Amino acid sequence: MRRQLPIALPICILALASSLGRAASPAVDHTTATASASATQWNAAAATKYLDDRELWWQDWPRAQKDHGTLCISCHTQLPYALARPLLSRQLGVTAISAPEQAMLASIRKRVALGGEAKTFYTDADNGPGKTLEARNAEQVMNALILASYDAQTGHLQASTREALDRMWTTQVATGPKAGAWVWQDFHFSPWEAPESEYFGAVMAAVAVAMAPDNYRATPAIQPHLALLRGYLRREAAAQPLANSALLLWACSRWPGMIPPAQQAALERAIVARQQADGGWSLTTLGEGTWKRRDDSPFETRSDGYATAIAVLALKESGHAAALKMPLQRGVQWLRTNQNPATGQWTAWSVNRRRDPNSDVGKFMSDAATGFAVLALDDPVGRQK
Repeated sequence: MRRQLPIALPICILALASSLGRAASPAVDHTTATASASATQWNAAAATKYLDDRELWWQDWPRAQKDHGTLCISCHTQLPYALARPLLSRQLGVTAISAPEQAMLASIRKRVALGGEAKTFYTDADNGPGKTLEARNAEQVMNALILASYDAQTGHLQASTREALDRMWTTQVATGPKAGAWVWQDFHFSPWEAPESEYFGAVMAAVAVAMAPDNYRATPAIQPHLALLRGYLRREAAAQPLANSALLLWACSRWPGMIPPAQQAALERAIVARQQADGGWSLTTLGEGTWKRRDDSPFETRSDGYATAIAVLALKESGHAAALKMPLQRGVQWLRTNQNPATGQWTAWSVNRRRDPNSDVGKFMSDAATGFAVLALDDPVGRQK
């Protein structure tokens, strides 16, 4: 009988013992460099502290510590942390990679080196048919994306990142209706471990390719894979919740021509149409008709940090920032004024069930909100193409 999981557990990657990772570099001093609140209207130092604290909690959480000294990497906590943390260091004028980042990166690289020797977090034996493949696929995409995002900071593709990208391509679906995608984890926990998450995974693979330095996207050997991926993203775009569409537009800003201009413009209009009166967006409305809470509790419909961040990120980097000036300004202002001054986080809520937002598990959506809010605010005027 399949075990029922009480929460949306993440994909698993190997981590070095957290104590070893932390001993390798000095602790981060969040008081030595602070952003000017008057200039930015948001507190980068507070966001850094929140994300670092959550990453350290994740590394110590018993449920995240698995076989062979492994920890798990998650779409909701570690992925946004990895994408946002280098940007925060730049905001604060810090050049060293923090201790939590070092532990995370060393863990991923070791997991990549282990390859098939590392047991997946989910398995067919424990979680039902197909779960080993789902876990392996999701892990390989996330590994490649995180390593590529860090290599983008230095402008050089490391051997471990290239190996992670190579492993990612080995599990891409080659034929049939899912051709170009990856069979993704599905425990009906939206938005990252549910049927619609297959598209999310493909978008993240596209972002990994687009971020990878040394002109990786032009590598001759991967062109058939890129053609399959682009075909899947175009083919399935119309069937996606707007939460996925926002991330697709973000990917398109780094990979021009991924979808036709008319399709891109239609997605932009749909996202703008969901903007709320306060200038933010609600994840509930970006997934309208897709989700239903398991406990039948009513959805939280207030604007939240995750939905607003991905909407702003999509619109500001779309290449049409000038035409979208008003909704963009309102969205950026919502983010600037809705960071929690006490904790440094942006708040978001589960679409699966009602949770205590102050509990560690209840903060998972806020982890994602905070990481993506940093991405959205890093260049609030938009990318001009």
